[in-house]
Amino acid sequence: MPRKGAVVPHTITRREFAKTVAAGLGAAALQPLAAAQTRKLKIGCTALIFGAVPRTPEHLTNAVRDMASVGFHGFETFASIVNDYDEKGTMAPLIEQYRIPLISGYSTVQLIDTSTRKEDLGQLIQWGKAVRKNGGRFMVLAPNSVKRADYKFADHKSTIVAGLNEYAKAMNDLGLGAGLHQHTGTAVESREETYAVMEAVDTRYCKFAPDVGQLQKGGADAAKVVKDFLPITVHMHLKDYKGWEHFAGYCPLGEGTVNLRAILDMVESANPTANIMHELDGSANAPYTPIQTAQMGKAYLQKLGYSFRDSTGSR
Repeated sequence: MPRKGAVVPHTITRREFAKTVAAGLGAAALQPLAAAQTRKLKIGCTALIFGAVPRTPEHLTNAVRDMASVGFHGFETFASIVNDYDEKGTMAPLIEQYRIPLISGYSTVQLIDTSTRKEDLGQLIQWGKAVRKNGGRFMVLAPNSVKRADYKFADHKSTIVAGLNEYAKAMNDLGLGAGLHQHTGTAVESREETYAVMEAVDTRYCKFAPDVGQLQKGGADAAKVVKDFLPITVHMHLKDYKGWEHFAGYCPLGEGTVNLRAILDMVESANPTANIMHELDGSANAPYTPIQTAQMGKAYLQKLGYSFRDSTGSR
């Protein structure tokens, strides 16, 4: 539902994306960068692997402590939890205690049912204010879940696009970036759905914030998708996938089929200030503890030339 007085959405086609990439980056941008070359991207981490489920505020403190101890440059958690902590007056002290900044909030937004749009938008704005107040700069917009067996994307595309435009513009008005985070089991899951939405949204407001592991799990070539939407890929969940029995099929960085190096090289060249957030889903009977998976991810990224902070919050 477009806002009153909204401008006509700016859309961009796949061909325009290709031209933009070619003109702005050149062929060299898509070639591997030498590990010894200075890396500009600062790698953060999401709280998901660190006991963030169930989604209760009490689970965040230990997650922030562990993310800081590994040396990540920032963290992301559910926007609702940021709001809960903020209302209790404990968010700012937590950040100060562990000296690790809040980068982003993760929110699931209703994109199909417009009957509650006013209330949904109000809730998101409340969460966005809490994220911004505590230093965050981005709101991840994940689509609502659907019964995929009965779901027909074409019936909802226009509503999805309008919703993303409105939610993203509202976050921009608060000083936050915002972007679509496609996800399995939701209203925007497949490669085709992702392209259809990202080619239709107003990209001045709604950017691309993919989960590259989710893309790979859904059957797409994650590196190709990132390449096609590179100019507006400003936030990312960096996750690997190999389809085994643990971590919902995901795995520690460098052990799966996602071309992580190519993805990082492209973003490094095009958007060196992008938010890159290490992530891995949790699972029962996991072969590694959360802190071990974080340390494994860190080791992999260090081999690519990325630096991390020490436990005091210094680089």
